Amino acid sequence: MADLNVPPRRPRDDRGWDGYQHPHPDGYRDPHAAPYAGAQPAAGPQWVGPNGFAPAAPAPAGYPQPGGYPQPGGYAQPAGGYGPPPGGGLPDLDDDGDEAPKRGRRRALATLGGAVVVAGGAALAMSPQVRGLFGDEPAGDATGTVTTDGSAARPSGQQPSTVRTYTEQNESYMGSRAGEALKRNAPSGGQLYGSPAEAAAATKVTVKTVLAKDPIRHLLSRTTFGPTSKMMAEVKRVGIDDWLREQLQPEKITPTRAELKLAELQSLKLSPTQLRDQREQLNEKGVDPARETVEATIARQVWSDRQLFEVMVDFWNDFLHVAADFDGGENYRNAFDRDVIRKHALGSYPEMLVAANKHPALLLYLNQVDSRKDAVNENLARENLELYSVGVDGGYTEKDVRQAALLQTGRGVADGKYKFFAERHYLGKVKILGFSHANNSDDPVAADKVIDSYIRYIAMHPSTARYVAQNLATRFVSDTPPKSVVDRLAKAYTTNKGQIRPVLATLFSSSEFWAAVGQKVRRPMEYLVATYRALGVSPDAAPGFSGDQRRTPFAQGLRQIHDKMRELGQYPMGKPTPDGYADVYLAWTSAGTMIDGWNEAGDLIAGYRKQFTFVRPEKLVAKPPATAGAYVDALAQRLVQQKLSAKEKKLVLAVAGVAESAKVDATFNGAIAAVARTILASPQHHLR
Repeated sequence: MADLNVPPRRPRDDRGWDGYQHPHPDGYRDPHAAPYAGAQPAAGPQWVGPNGFAPAAPAPAGYPQPGGYPQPGGYAQPAGGYGPPPGGGLPDLDDDGDEAPKRGRRRALATLGGAVVVAGGAALAMSPQVRGLFGDEPAGDATGTVTTDGSAARPSGQQPSTVRTYTEQNESYMGSRAGEALKRNAPSGGQLYGSPAEAAAATKVTVKTVLAKDPIRHLLSRTTFGPTSKMMAEVKRVGIDDWLREQLQPEKITPTRAELKLAELQSLKLSPTQLRDQREQLNEKGVDPARETVEATIARQVWSDRQLFEVMVDFWNDFLHVAADFDGGENYRNAFDRDVIRKHALGSYPEMLVAANKHPALLLYLNQVDSRKDAVNENLARENLELYSVGVDGGYTEKDVRQAALLQTGRGVADGKYKFFAERHYLGKVKILGFSHANNSDDPVAADKVIDSYIRYIAMHPSTARYVAQNLATRFVSDTPPKSVVDRLAKAYTTNKGQIRPVLATLFSSSEFWAAVGQKVRRPMEYLVATYRALGVSPDAAPGFSGDQRRTPFAQGLRQIHDKMRELGQYPMGKPTPDGYADVYLAWTSAGTMIDGWNEAGDLIAGYRKQFTFVRPEKLVAKPPATAGAYVDALAQRLVQQKLSAKEKKLVLAVAGVAESAKVDATFNGAIAAVARTILASPQHHLR
């Protein structure tokens, strides 16, 4: 399950890219070596899944107790204990040696063999069909009705949603008392209009909010990482429809200076093979490829004019999530960003999911490289259903997960590239959530295409349409989106065969989108990026800055933003588990994080990060008014694209210690930094 499939993470610092030294130059096991060198497989088939061993030994040092949450140095283990099962030993599928406890890699192992199945402590009868799956007998049939696997916690054949050990993250937050309060203020119902501009003009905003009920500001708050005066003027000039049309064609938008400066991040254009071969040289230069992938994303969020595209990249990075900090991310995460997420972010989700399932990053992240017909790892098969397509309530069963895992055996990595290993692939009939296939071809190309067909099938399943629609509506409408807009988006997804642009066009032409002003709160990463955008920070270094001679000021500055985001608890591709970051306000309510964000805003106003160029606070307003009240209005318009309420304005003036009618100079009589910081701490800057 998503909360258990936690790949190992590496400690981070500024020393560059140390990486792990693997026994094979691919950064993982040699696919042609004998399975799991150092230990011979036990007789009979092996199964690798999420259930863990039966209780046999106490948890090793550094691991949480069974049923607990992740702790430093380890990852959550399911109830069922640690250590080997009773009887004969199993092969070491981690290949981690003495590092395993410290690195926290979880491989939940269960044995199928002889006359019983041992999985999470449950021993169940094994059918003749399954006994024949992994031996020398002809291809079997995994679709029989006899229960062949499972555990007390996850019985085979049952609806996963009835036996899952956690609730889906957004739902769990919104089910709280605070969530109920948010639901009462969310827009309800709506309709589809002929165009976004028509929907904006016809929709009356009735929700309670401190944000201005300005459709242009609302549009930019949701489709960018923060409205700027320049973008506000651009939308007013060309109109809502034309601006959105341009944003949906990002390839036609001219790269900004910051995007051109991404060439200074040395690893971005290197292939996985080149990254592997140049490890030593890159490390000497202080280059960490996984971190540079994150930092390039941050730069685009702050400075790119392709803002809707970057918002969708961020959406997919949470939906089809592969963490940057996994063992292998240094070689493969940038290629996944380029060839999977960015290539398909506004295209076809079915094609994105197919590409992801044939990419080394995902295959390594969820251990598919370890899965073969005689040792089946179900991690990727499970997350394909639970997280990446139909969702945990999408109608699949544990039996579907197991059959999908059998079908997907054979996919692996060789020489830094995807490779299908026919000798590892299970042959035999499968039936998964309505998809059925004989799966009996010895031809590697044909066998591989069967898996692609299955992936496309689940990507176009009605439950997937609704799951994608629900997540898009949560991202763009509200934490509790109306059923009407979710239904409409799901229909658009199905009608357009998973193409995303038509789904977004439907979203922006829906009154629910335009009625939801102020119904989203920025997450920590979004707050920080919006602050850089509001302050007009330039990607060029301040005059006289020298810094680290190994990397350019731009690269150093991005590293500092990245590190600050880590402190705040959110950064691109940052969550270690495959479920991605929650996209609801209640998941991020933390006074400490909020204050830390305000402190960073104060540092930016003061221009402390010399790797970039800042607008002096007294220059944020071109022609500052002479009175304090008018100056606050002008500064708020510059920073948050609207005036503050009378109450908030009074609070800001109190920070400066002046009356509304008091005369002030461009420095607000020396208080301009404090005034600007207070405005950036206002609800108007926290809401999107």
